[in-house]
Amino acid sequence: MRPFLLLSSRAEDVAAEGEYEAFQRFTGLSTRELHRIRMEAAPLPEIDLDAYSGLLLGGGPFNSSDPPAAKSAVQHRVEHDMRRLLDRIVERDFPFFGACYGVGTLGVHQGGVVDRTHAEPIGAVRIQLTPEGLGDPVLEGMPEEFDAFVGHKEACSVLPPSAVLLATSATCPVQMFRVRTNVYATQFHPELDVPGLLTRVHVYQNYGYFPADELDDLVARLEPAVVTEPGRMLANFVARYA
Repeated sequence: MRPFLLLSSRAEDVAAEGEYEAFQRFTGLSTRELHRIRMEAAPLPEIDLDAYSGLLLGGGPFNSSDPPAAKSAVQHRVEHDMRRLLDRIVERDFPFFGACYGVGTLGVHQGGVVDRTHAEPIGAVRIQLTPEGLGDPVLEGMPEEFDAFVGHKEACSVLPPSAVLLATSATCPVQMFRVRTNVYATQFHPELDVPGLLTRVHVYQNYGYFPADELDDLVARLEPAVVTEPGRMLANFVARYA
């Protein structure tokens, strides 16, 4: 089996390592089977897509909809690198699964509108699959409704014309979509469980996702959450393309 590649943009080592371990856990891939590139650390090298079974993209603090003047040089570079890579991925219909930042990058790339209209606070939300989602192979075995963890400042308010809506929620209409046959993006985090989310809450407590002085209250609300289903789609993605 050719390995899979995880693209990460998290500059914080604790969050980056936790993300990699989470993708390993839910995909079932070993370190040998899941390579990683930290895009924030250096320019993205030329990726030989033929060397991989598929690509995964993690989330992070970058917002595609931020004004250009508010973006750091690193964010501009990462966005440029991702645009070039997505050109190739979409043209080839190469297997791709982007979580959270996937909607921002792929949504903008495909002509959708990504803005702050449907931001969601950190927590679990109820996701509903569309009829197209219920028939999608990456979502095989998923219930029609399930809970997933979210926490984002931006979302897709207008679906790209090339996209098929696969999942929605009451507070965020575009929770998952597919472009062509093999290119996926979610707004929620299928790689997160409660311990992983609590790690990120502590790492990003000063990034504006919630008032920093409400950290303890937020942790207390998150600890009882029961989120069991979303990781299955990562396992399905790997099983389909391995």
